[in-house]
Amino acid sequence: MANLSRLKKVNLREVWNHEAYDFTQWLAEEENIELLGNEIGIEIIPLETEASVGRFQVDVLAEEANTGRNIIIENQLERTDHQHLGKLITYSAGIDASIIIWIVKSGLEEHQQAIQWLNEMTDKELNFFLVQIELWQIDNSNVAPKINVLEKPNYWSKDVREGVETAKLSDIKRLQLDFWTRLKEYSEANNKGISFRKPRPQHWYDISFGTSDAHIALTVNTQKDEILCEVYIPDSYEVYMQFYNHKEEIEDQLNGGLDWQELPEKKASRIRKTKPFSVTDNKDNWEEAFDWMIDQVQKFSAVFSRYI
Repeated sequence: MANLSRLKKVNLREVWNHEAYDFTQWLAEEENIELLGNEIGIEIIPLETEASVGRFQVDVLAEEANTGRNIIIENQLERTDHQHLGKLITYSAGIDASIIIWIVKSGLEEHQQAIQWLNEMTDKELNFFLVQIELWQIDNSNVAPKINVLEKPNYWSKDVREGVETAKLSDIKRLQLDFWTRLKEYSEANNKGISFRKPRPQHWYDISFGTSDAHIALTVNTQKDEILCEVYIPDSYEVYMQFYNHKEEIEDQLNGGLDWQELPEKKASRIRKTKPFSVTDNKDNWEEAFDWMIDQVQKFSAVFSRYI
């Protein structure tokens, strides 16, 4: 008969004696923040630990990879309490966070109900997660973390409410939402390998390509009857110049036609390619636009990622 071992639960404080100096620093490491992200279904990019929010400090300030939405993570290596719940609300308001993650040793039923209520009472722009962290060991093996999601957003109910709001959209917003939805479906059906997030009724669509300093953006311009693909750099002159210093190489690989916009009077800069196409007049031929956009995203991602 096999000689089976037993799992042994390890006290969190045996490994992380201090929340800020030990656990927070451990969590911010790439492989550990990835572990958390995989469990809750969000790609998290940590920006700063012990980040200032007015007179207070949030344990981890981060952003979502594909959207740039603000994420705050509050750690509590004890049972949930009112004080930390209040901190979450305060920090969320202070930095306009969209995703709030509360990591705890254990959760009181009342606090789990509070997180559930917050998710039910807010739209998809605000998302609360209550996450339990555990440590386990087999015999004398290395200690291993285990993450349990206790509460998370009910996306189904939020989608229902969002559907009601969609009915109130203007004609142009409906058109934009339909275009991006069909682009996402077309890409997935044809196995294009691009990670498109949930479409929204707006004229642009952001796509991550491996850096938090820039992203690829697709745009439909119904006034000028054109579609665009660009590398958008929100706030890094250094990254723009990094690309610009290789301008000739980049244009050769992308067959020219790039519009380099340094925009020195603004924080943002962009490098874009444009194609004449009327989204409103060619509804039956959107696949032509989809093919062009997908092709440009793949090329932009492959070329620009070489110079990051």
